[in-house]
Amino acid sequence: MIEGVVWKELKTFPDERGYFRELIRETDEFFKEGFGQWSISFLHQGVAKAWHIHKVQIDWWYVASGVLKSVVHDLRPGSPTKGATMEFFMGDNHPAGILRIPPGVAHGCKCIAGPAQLFYITSKTYDPSDEGRIPHDDPGIGYDWEKGPLIK
Repeated sequence: MIEGVVWKELKTFPDERGYFRELIRETDEFFKEGFGQWSISFLHQGVAKAWHIHKVQIDWWYVASGVLKSVVHDLRPGSPTKGATMEFFMGDNHPAGILRIPPGVAHGCKCIAGPAQLFYITSKTYDPSDEGRIPHDDPGIGYDWEKGPLIK
């Protein structure tokens, strides 16, 4: 795991009517920094959005429908996991969870089954001075957003 990145597995309670799933409580240890803003991103199949990075803000991601391949890459100087990359498949037919992304960790996603709805909470309200962008094909990160699934 990348230090500070947290995957919170969610419990789902299905019945004949559908299901109930609790996402975040203010008392969750991984949510101690608190609420700033709640947003949604709608993605068509095949769309990739990368890379985003924040100096201060923390993101918590949840995919309500569709499937995203969510990717994080640690760019924090001095971090014991600097240079590490992790992938999470989020959404339909994947384990339900919330992804916590700390400041200094570049993040992006690709919609592999869509459309997809990404709901995310941020610890701060939108601040353009905290919002960083890195090209999707940055050689320092070296992630290939166009690669397909592994052939096994």
